[in-house]
Amino acid sequence: MHRPLSSALAGAVLGAAALVGAGAGPAVADAHLPAQPLQAQHHKAKPLAVDFAGTVALSNCSGSVVRLPNSQDTDKALVLSNGHCLESGMPGAGEVVVDKPSTRSFTLLSSTGSNKGTVRASKIAYATMTDTDVSLYELTSTYADIQKKYGIKALQLATEHPTQGASIKVVSGYWKKIYSCNVDGFAPTLKEGEWTWKDSVRYTSGCDIIGGTSGSPVIDTATGKVAAVNNTLNEDGGRCTLNNPCEVAADGTVTVHQGIGYAQETYGIPKCFGTGNKLDLGREGCTLPKPAGE
Repeated sequence: MHRPLSSALAGAVLGAAALVGAGAGPAVADAHLPAQPLQAQHHKAKPLAVDFAGTVALSNCSGSVVRLPNSQDTDKALVLSNGHCLESGMPGAGEVVVDKPSTRSFTLLSSTGSNKGTVRASKIAYATMTDTDVSLYELTSTYADIQKKYGIKALQLATEHPTQGASIKVVSGYWKKIYSCNVDGFAPTLKEGEWTWKDSVRYTSGCDIIGGTSGSPVIDTATGKVAAVNNTLNEDGGRCTLNNPCEVAADGTVTVHQGIGYAQETYGIPKCFGTGNKLDLGREGCTLPKPAGE
């Protein structure tokens, strides 16, 4: 996980923080991910073209204007990014932010990556770094407003679990750069510093993400939908420290994939929003963490 950028200098990172409860630590498998055969049955259709339309640049990260399956043109639009990209700083482990006022601005990009204009938030609808690493801002503009003024359509959130071997693109609005790779597999438990994430997408080596790509939509090229949100990479081969996430198996074995990036799945998000793009963490099937006491 890269420090959210405060300027155009991408190399800044947070100091390492020890994983709580790591102690002497279980055995470590140092893995550099040799090439693995992809599932031949996945999406044989010709990949869709992926560009920057619908993506946004934050002051310190990347993001995208996203739409849920039941979203209406008259609904206030949502911007998807990472929880660790919040303007107020990174939420602590167990912290959940809901309906917090925000006036954050986002630079909306055209298909070629040029600046189309600025859209602005009215609130942080939801954000956390617990189980996942996600933020969802509600904008002052509707989907119809954005399409009429800028000619830009929102990206669709997928509603199905990503597939191993799928061809994906990580689209960074901050850097105006697109990374191409595949879904190598999934990490049931991914730990980094004080945070723990569940069922994370692991990339093949082609997506060599850097600071500022945090929050980028991960597009499945077979469907054109957002399958995940980009959030971290193991930079130095470290184990479970900041900027060095590790995978932890059920038996406690730790596996380190140096130089490999990860993303957090987003297919469950639509189950947590009702009519009018309104957050409802009590909806059937919603598994996003709730604020303490709820």
